[in-house]
Amino acid sequence: MADSKIPDNNIGKNSPQSEQIKSESKRKLITAAAFSVAGVGAVCTVLPFIDSMNPSSDVSALASIEVDISGIKVGEEKTVKWRGKPVFIRRRNAEEIKAAADVDLNELKDPEKDSQRVKAGKEEWLITIGICTHLGCIPIMGEGEYKGWFCPCHGSVYDTSARIRKGPAPKNLEVPPYEFLSDNLIKIG
Repeated sequence: MADSKIPDNNIGKNSPQSEQIKSESKRKLITAAAFSVAGVGAVCTVLPFIDSMNPSSDVSALASIEVDISGIKVGEEKTVKWRGKPVFIRRRNAEEIKAAADVDLNELKDPEKDSQRVKAGKEEWLITIGICTHLGCIPIMGEGEYKGWFCPCHGSVYDTSARIRKGPAPKNLEVPPYEFLSDNLIKIG
């Protein structure tokens, strides 16, 4: 029985198989570490690009504004700047409200009831973006045959609800999102 070999299940510390296992373990550890470092590097590279897509702090600050309307008398208008655009805040009188409410919608290019353009219970306040929907000029208040706004650039005429009545403008003056925080304070945006 001297010729029979008994398999050696006990691999020694310095055997070639032991060195191969250690080498494979080191390779796996180094590969995992390299991929981890590359992943962290990729994230650190991409994050500034993603962050650059967020609005700047000055734009975020203008996302909404609060306006004190206590000083606006009936029949007057105040213009404020919101997101770089003029916003007309008009305190309409009873005649202007009635004229806007009595309009036959079939006469309008962009049919919209006056009640859709103002807040219920606050009909005297009309708030619109003051940019003509034709080519972006700023209309003048109280001009034109409908006593609303008149755009001097190409002759668009808006009524007392800022709806287009005549001229090349295709749409009414836009009403921005707004809410009344109190009787004397509105938040636009």
